Amino acid sequence: MSIDYKSEVTMDPSGFVVLADYVPGIIQEIRYHSTYNFIGDRIDGYEEPIALLTIEAARALKSVSNEMNVQGYRLKVFDAYRPVCAVKNFVLWGIEDQDLRMKPFFYPDLEKQELFNKGYIAKQSSHSRGSTVDLTLLNMTTGREVDMGGPFDFFSELSHPDYRDITEEQYNNRMMLQQVMVRNGFEPIDCEWWHFTLKKEPYPETYFEFPVSSEYLKR
Repeated sequence: MSIDYKSEVTMDPSGFVVLADYVPGIIQEIRYHSTYNFIGDRIDGYEEPIALLTIEAARALKSVSNEMNVQGYRLKVFDAYRPVCAVKNFVLWGIEDQDLRMKPFFYPDLEKQELFNKGYIAKQSSHSRGSTVDLTLLNMTTGREVDMGGPFDFFSELSHPDYRDITEEQYNNRMMLQQVMVRNGFEPIDCEWWHFTLKKEPYPETYFEFPVSSEYLKR
């Protein structure tokens, strides 16, 4: 099955960097390199458990990191640049694969096709343009993730940033993350508290296919 990309698709990684090179204190738990994700397998294109971003997005995220470090937090990244082949992996799984082993953990109240219809999984992802990041905050005093009222990639109304059937503290934590990201040039979306895209992204019409690999960036 093919996905019709009306924009340019390229393998050129020249505008990308390894995020940890720009933000040395970044914590990374790249879920799609592991089997702990909504599919249950490592996703196509994730050759290393690292975050890659455009230079512009990495610089903006460094400003976010600096601001939060002063307040006692570090950024924890779950995903950043996502190759086109990874998105195709998602789509094929959603349409053709009958495997539901991760449903109780990531989408207990939805059928697989609803994940696309409700916008939780995109058939053409902003992540593939290289300036979108999925992240949370880690409290440096406790060494634990800040309580956001729901986990990363939990596909439910619970994950909507403005969902109010959570504690006041959990809601305020979401707003703290959202406000610092917006202040530094990122835009949120309405269905995932962890998802942000650089407002002035450098490649708004370009999707990238190269793998998540530091070695590939050196070519």
